[in-house]
Amino acid sequence: MISENIGKLTQILRGALIGRDHADYEDARRLYNAMIDKRPLLIAKCTDAADVIAAVNFGRDNELPIAVRGGGHNGAGFASVDDGIVIDLSPMRGVRVDAVKRTVRVGAGCTTGEVDHATHAFGLAIPFGVVSTTGVAGLTLNGGHGYLTRQYGLAIDNLIEADVVLADGTLVTASKAERPDLFWGLRGGGGNFGVVTSFLFEAHPADSVYAGPIFWELKDAATVMRWYREFLATAPDEFYVFLGLQTVPSADPFPVEHRGKKICVLLVSYNGAVADGEKAVNAVRRALPQPIVDFAGPIPYPTLQGMFDGLFPKGLQWYWKGDFVKTLPDAAIEAHIEQVAKAPSEPSCMHLYPIDAAVHRKARDETAWNCRDATWSMVIAGVDADPRQAATLKKWATDYWQAVHPFNLDGAYPNFMMDDEGDVRLKATYGDNYEGLVHLKKKYDGSNLFRMNHNIRPAA
Repeated sequence: MISENIGKLTQILRGALIGRDHADYEDARRLYNAMIDKRPLLIAKCTDAADVIAAVNFGRDNELPIAVRGGGHNGAGFASVDDGIVIDLSPMRGVRVDAVKRTVRVGAGCTTGEVDHATHAFGLAIPFGVVSTTGVAGLTLNGGHGYLTRQYGLAIDNLIEADVVLADGTLVTASKAERPDLFWGLRGGGGNFGVVTSFLFEAHPADSVYAGPIFWELKDAATVMRWYREFLATAPDEFYVFLGLQTVPSADPFPVEHRGKKICVLLVSYNGAVADGEKAVNAVRRALPQPIVDFAGPIPYPTLQGMFDGLFPKGLQWYWKGDFVKTLPDAAIEAHIEQVAKAPSEPSCMHLYPIDAAVHRKARDETAWNCRDATWSMVIAGVDADPRQAATLKKWATDYWQAVHPFNLDGAYPNFMMDDEGDVRLKATYGDNYEGLVHLKKKYDGSNLFRMNHNIRPAA
């Protein structure tokens, strides 16, 4: 019976329907995180909202589990599902910029780099992440933080409306004026409520930035980290600085004599007049020990966004652990330095991304994203190209997280959580907003059709 229905779906879709016997199947099912290896029954390459409606109806009516794939970048592998149907939005990559209104209509299959390319022509940008291959949909629905966050807020703080295919196959628009309850849930609640087919964002001025990484040897890490925790509270909104503990890559353009060294890095980014940015970064340079590498300078904003793409191509092994972080006491700094010294591979790292300034100016209950008083979003990433390293990466990231979690808040950024976190962590992540999300889930997806995510189960 299902084979007959598959034939009907093939006729309805404008996009391709890929099954296990299809020549493109192996390539189509691969995810960004190669540690995740799932074999869906079908992959529907959706070209428009009508294709998405057809795929949702097919999955529901045939009782197949459904996964939704935007950029496929999700660390936990929620963009695929064994023996189910993947609704692949990657063909839906249209971007339309209204330079007068400073709004951008974005297809749900876009990466952030594709949107940056379109908006940069007008001297505009949307607050997205820090790697340009990241999908807009997953990044946004779970909050979205990056280089412009201190100045303009999270991606969800700049979302004006979204078109959504619901579990019953209807297409609706969610905004402050239409279905405001759904709009609230989409802003941080992930893919729990439907399939977003397009987003409308507010854009902001961002052209050239004074930005780049500055490296210190690990022996200076405690000094840099103590300075950084005090500095961030006084930094102007347009000055974004994230801190990393990692290893100098053994690749160009990094100096040969420093490759393989454990380091502390500050990635600085000043979005404003270049002269002001240089002045701000020079003050950082004067305040800290002599770095071993300093690549900071004036660059186009999209160049900053894509700066690390080459170091993190599709197909690596990843295991992520995250936390929201409010303070960084000396004991936490010591624990971080001790753990990063044990990193099992060059790409493995820890980053602290600022989520203060503009993020704090939204009320805790204004969006489903709950953590409006943290200072940083932390990620610990065990990364390597070798599949034989998978268990080692997971152990290192887990051990690291266990060492520093006592200093942190209970919840985490959902995009930095794997699929083994459990309900306790999910409830801590959403805090007082969790019960509202549960009731919203019951209203819009009472059968839990959309459960391949950090799942919020509907209220009984």
